[in-house]
Amino acid sequence: MQWNEWDKMTSKTVDILMHIEPGDAPFSFHNVDDLQFPLLISVPHAGRVYPEEIMGNLAVPAAHLLRLEDRYADRLASTAISAGFPAIIAHQPRAWVDLNRSSLEIDVGMVNGLSPSQVPAPSRKVRGGLGVVPSRLHGVGNLWRRKWEWDDISSRLDSCHEPYHHNIADILEHMRRKFGGAILLDIHSMPPLDEEQGNVDIIIGDRFGRSAGSRYSELIRSFLRQSGVRSRLNYPYAGGYILERHSKVEKDIHALQLEVDRRYYLDTALREPGINLPVMADHIANLAMQLADQINNQFLLAAE
Repeated sequence: MQWNEWDKMTSKTVDILMHIEPGDAPFSFHNVDDLQFPLLISVPHAGRVYPEEIMGNLAVPAAHLLRLEDRYADRLASTAISAGFPAIIAHQPRAWVDLNRSSLEIDVGMVNGLSPSQVPAPSRKVRGGLGVVPSRLHGVGNLWRRKWEWDDISSRLDSCHEPYHHNIADILEHMRRKFGGAILLDIHSMPPLDEEQGNVDIIIGDRFGRSAGSRYSELIRSFLRQSGVRSRLNYPYAGGYILERHSKVEKDIHALQLEVDRRYYLDTALREPGINLPVMADHIANLAMQLADQINNQFLLAAE
């Protein structure tokens, strides 16, 4: 199904955009109280709980918001979480706040009360409409009927964006102290690649070697190859703000991104979980175990 076909399904799509209730947390933690592994899973773009403010300000059919979701990517972490791996999972959607952007990546044209002098020159992502709060989508146009107020945007950043990153940093530092090193595994999903980009199931991102030691990227590629999963490194997704912010390779805190092709684990409409979702969830859990073992073995050898 092509995305322009979603326009025919707007009334149905509203039913699958969950609405936020008072008291709902913007993200949840799993297995962080007693860390058993030196690896933290982050899922920043799978949020499906939509605040009413979004629905009331939409200038486009609600179906288009699904393009921003890493649809059900949280379930790709389910087996690893069951095995005891710590995780932080976002519930509020990317349309509300994009956790994989800097808080300064703001399209001032969609905000009242913010001037261009208060933020850096717009990045390529911001110019394309995909800043920390998305403003427009390619082929669709502006997402919002009216501008957001800066106080509202600032509140989102304070209540969701910064706490998400503060907690990631805190957990990774606790891991480093306990195990000697730590890995952040940031899980995303991607739309099917075109023929020129090639047929792969997972893109591994390490910011071209800047966010993780090459041994970890190569370990992932080797494991996926043995599992029959096609992978590639850094093209066309090398990792974004989360990897940039949280990797500290010099302190043995490494950050890697996985972009999983949605055809692998969703149904043919790319909307609901497919029959292969448990298979990919198992692959990710086994991969997490191998990465954690790599950290553990490295520091056991160093201690001998």
